[in-house]
Amino acid sequence: MPDSHHPRRIACLQPSATVILANVGELDRVVACTKYCADVVPELKTDSRNRSRLIIADSWTSKASEILAAKPDLIIASVPYQEAAVVEILKSGISFLGLAPRTLDDIYTDIALISSSVGASERGEQVISNMQVAIAEVRSQTASLPRRRVFAEEWGKPIITSQPWVAELVNAAGGDFLGEAGKQCSAEEVVRLDPEVIIAAWCGAGDRVPLAKIVAERNWSETTAARNSQVYCISDELLNTPAPTLLAGLRALAGAIHPAQFGAQQGLRPITEVPRRAVPRRS
Repeated sequence: MPDSHHPRRIACLQPSATVILANVGELDRVVACTKYCADVVPELKTDSRNRSRLIIADSWTSKASEILAAKPDLIIASVPYQEAAVVEILKSGISFLGLAPRTLDDIYTDIALISSSVGASERGEQVISNMQVAIAEVRSQTASLPRRRVFAEEWGKPIITSQPWVAELVNAAGGDFLGEAGKQCSAEEVVRLDPEVIIAAWCGAGDRVPLAKIVAERNWSETTAARNSQVYCISDELLNTPAPTLLAGLRALAGAIHPAQFGAQQGLRPITEVPRRAVPRRS
């Protein structure tokens, strides 16, 4: 039960925080969240508090006025923040928790921090343990399989490689992550690296990345991945939400890297038509 030492009303501007609160059984404290939170936590659309829960903008586009309208006593957000909104929130005296995870260890720390803040430390530790066990199990399953060169991106224009925690998951799923995680790179550099598997998980795009189009426009048709039709879209929320949701992303990665062993997975969509002729670039 909520008590005077823990926040009763939480505004979540970050889906990962909402996922974590749901996993430790404290979703009822969420009085405001983003539409992206509702995408990854289906209970938000069906629970008894849905009618009174405000839908607000994310950390980058939110305004202090809409957040404060929910009368929260804790606000959880992540980088990049809307600086002006954060300044107004801090002036209001409401507690503000800003998250900026990069690695799996950072994510475990965030889970521990959020669960502790609502008096659910033991449940938080169990969530962390469950994640570690699941990742170790997949790592064990792939240990004897051939390693595959994997290029994974979280944005398409410009091309930005996936975050370091995705690189760790790629490694656990039996792949070698190409490029520098979380950094911009060129289409030509990807051709030079010649990935055996290409993963596109664009932030905010769900599962709607146009795989054939990007292969053609970037002249990737002759990469090993394209020739073997191992070009995939993984649903955005499965790789870009730093929370227990990543376990489904890990299974999707394993299915992409070693399809014969892991088969079709939730949120994993393969390319259906590989263009064989590169589209000339416009000067």
